[in-house]
Amino acid sequence: MTQTIGLTLKIWRQDGPDVRGTLETHDVRDISTDASFLEMLDILNERLVLNGQDPVAFDHDCREGICGTCGAVVNGKAHGPLKETTLCQLHMRHFEDGDVVVIEPWRSRAFTVIKDLVVDRSTLDAIIQAGGYISVNTGGTPDANAVAVSQEQAENAMDAAECIGCGACVAACPNGSAMLFTSAKVSHLAQLPQGKPEAKKRVESMVACMSELGFGNCGNERECEAACPKGISIAHISRMNREFLKSFFR
Repeated sequence: MTQTIGLTLKIWRQDGPDVRGTLETHDVRDISTDASFLEMLDILNERLVLNGQDPVAFDHDCREGICGTCGAVVNGKAHGPLKETTLCQLHMRHFEDGDVVVIEPWRSRAFTVIKDLVVDRSTLDAIIQAGGYISVNTGGTPDANAVAVSQEQAENAMDAAECIGCGACVAACPNGSAMLFTSAKVSHLAQLPQGKPEAKKRVESMVACMSELGFGNCGNERECEAACPKGISIAHISRMNREFLKSFFR
């Protein structure tokens, strides 16, 4: 038998980047414990619309933990209380009947609030555009064994490539740093032969872009690693720092 719970939601409401925001309280009842967190917000929005009120704006897309679109701070934790879980994968069975749940947008100087829980994360796209790619003409898809890559290199590169660019690391960091995100993109390509020719330019351009956009510096708090829904290690930050130092001697 499906169980239901009731919650008191304190949700950040803000009409735009230049408007003062505030926490708005809503009571939601009869929420199935099988519902996801975003489905719970859907139910709330349906009720708000039926009552002639403005629905809560929030980002979402695939709802499968892949796209990196969704994201909010739930009771002070990016993506909520579960480890390595995106907001869309968080289910209401992890809350208790009568809980007070505070829901806020990502907080960072580099992320502007567009409306309610929606923030502008285009700054992460700008970092990618600065160098998170290879421009060599590779032609058609090469055979899997045509380029010699060790198993360890391939696995480490894949670990970094798992980053979905959700921005949780930035929101969780006390300094609003994008070091984990940037290092994942640098580390991914730095470990593969295809990324070697542009390694120097890549790391210099991406680090410079990150600084120019207003992201803070890494303070080794490791909050980014704890909040990352894909479990990306701060070891990639160390690799990016090494790549950055090496760029001065190449």
